[in-house]
Formats: sequence, C-alpha cells, structure tokens
Amino acid sequence: MLNTSFFNTELPPRPMGKYAHIVMLRVTEGYALFQTDGELNKARVSAGHTDSTPMTRISLFKRKQTTPERLTGRELLRNLGLMGDDCVYNESACKHCPDCVTYGFAIGDGGSEKSKIFADTAFSLTAYADSHEVFTLNAPYEDGTMSDHGVVTSRINQQDHVKPQTIFPSVITARDLTPSLFFYVLQNILRTSRYGATTTRGGTMQNVIAAVVLSDGEIFSNLLFTQRLYDALGLQTAGNEIINVQEALYAAEQAIPVLLAQDSVRDTQVLMGADLSAFLDQVRSMDDATFKATLQQASAESQRYYEAYIAKPDKKKK
Repeated sequence: MLNTSFFNTELPPRPMGKYAHIVMLRVTEGYALFQTDGELNKARVSAGHTDSTPMTRISLFKRKQTTPERLTGRELLRNLGLMGDDCVYNESACKHCPDCVTYGFAIGDGGSEKSKIFADTAFSLTAYADSHEVFTLNAPYEDGTMSDHGVVTSRINQQDHVKPQTIFPSVITARDLTPSLFFYVLQNILRTSRYGATTTRGGTMQNVIAAVVLSDGEIFSNLLFTQRLYDALGLQTAGNEIINVQEALYAAEQAIPVLLAQDSVRDTQVLMGADLSAFLDQVRSMDDATFKATLQQASAESQRYYEAYIAKPDKKKK
C-alpha cells in the first residue's frame, strides 16, 4: 500500500521536498481535439532516446491536461457541498478550497498561490502522420439539409482530430501535499474522461496509471518517458499506427525503474503491478462515508492553510 507517512500532516508554507508522482498513459478512446489557433499542436523531436530519427508528434499541452482534471474536482467539491458560489474558475477564487490551494490561483492585486501540481507537455507515442485524421464538418439547418430556400450554406470546414488509441505518456507531480489532498488529485485523474476542445461531443480519454512514485525530487520528463517507450516498442510498432495499451503498459513498467535510477532521487517508494492495482482498487472501492470524510479532511486542511498563510492579517482577526 501507499506509504501515507511520507506526506505532510499539514500543508507547509515552504517547499519540503516531498514529491508524489502519478505516471500514466493517457489513451484516447474517441476522436479528440488538442489544438491552438485552429490546428493540432505538434512538435518535431527525436523518435526515441537511442533512435535519433526526427519525428513529428502531437503535443498535449499541460493546461489541456490539468484544466479538465481541475474542473472535475471542482464539480465533485460542489456536489459534496465543499465549494461555495464565491469560487468561480478563471474569474474569482475563494482562495481556501482544495482546488485553489492545491492547483493555485492568481487574482492580480488580489493575491496568488503557486500551484502544488506540476505538469508538462505530453507527446504522442506514435508519429503525427499515424495519429491524426482530417474530418470535414458541416452545420446543417434544422431540416437536415445544407441549403435554405435554395441557397447552399458555406458552413463547411475541415478539422484535424487525434485518432482513438493514441497514447500520450505523462507524469503529474504533486509537491508537499497531505494524504487527503493527494487523494483529491488522484481522484481528479481517475474520474476525468474528457479532454480537449468540444468535450461534449468527443475527446474521451482513459488515464491508465502505470506507477505512483514517492521521492525527494522530480523524476523523468514526459518526452524522455515517451522516447524510452518508443525504443522499447519500436520493433513491434514500426509502420503501425496502433499500439496495444497492455504492451505499452508493460514497457512502461520495465522502463520506470531504469529511469528512476538515472534521476538520483531518494526516499523512493514505487507502486507498480500488483501493489498498484491493490492500491487503486482500494481507492475505487472506498465507501461513500469514507470518500466524503477524506474530501472533508482535504477541505479542512486547505482552510487551515488559507488562514495561516494566505488570508490577510485583518481578515484573520474577524
């Protein structure tokens, strides 16, 4: 099971070097849209760590990962009565709920709090050419046709979409959290199933967790993780646009210990395989009372942190 004694009992005012990493494979299960300025985000990088052949990959920017997870968490907090109407995403932060304290906020002159969740751009395991498809989109009238009184509409467009079963290896890092706040972040990842634009009509994605790593420092990057998996699967995936998720998961489990050894991090606990499955089963099977009590604890810890380190002195006295 996860070593909960590794975490802080209360949120500290300064960095304490307690890092909890969630290593996963983000797998599209529908046609997703990860775009900026009307087209898919792409990057030109080396195919693998040992294979230096240039490759164009689809990029999944960090905010496109954490924003859906934050919104999932905020929805959960409201459902449990742990977030008030004064906290509006990207408009007005309450400054004291688990979302504000964990993921951070910035309100100009109203103050700011640095995020305790670190994320970076993720890259598709397969090449852009094998991972995307162009769709022609239209906007018909209510009768289902593309013309009105004999005039044909020009509401036709083309859009690149990410194909189903495209894998984005990713690491999300939480720093200096309590057990209950780490549980909150983990729940957000497990519960979020839609990413990218037009999430009401697509963008379904599964987060397959490969490992949970506790350490005294940050670990390998998303790009290096992706390149190592590419090297491990290269012979099996050469010229193939689809990678079996279980094969990629097995390759990840083989690569993670090697990558961690090269990172020189200490105080490490690594949950993988059967131990990880048992831990995640325990998290998923938590009864309603325990689930709510854990998030209430996260809310109480966030409130105490707010009162101690965020609230202005005159507000504390009231």
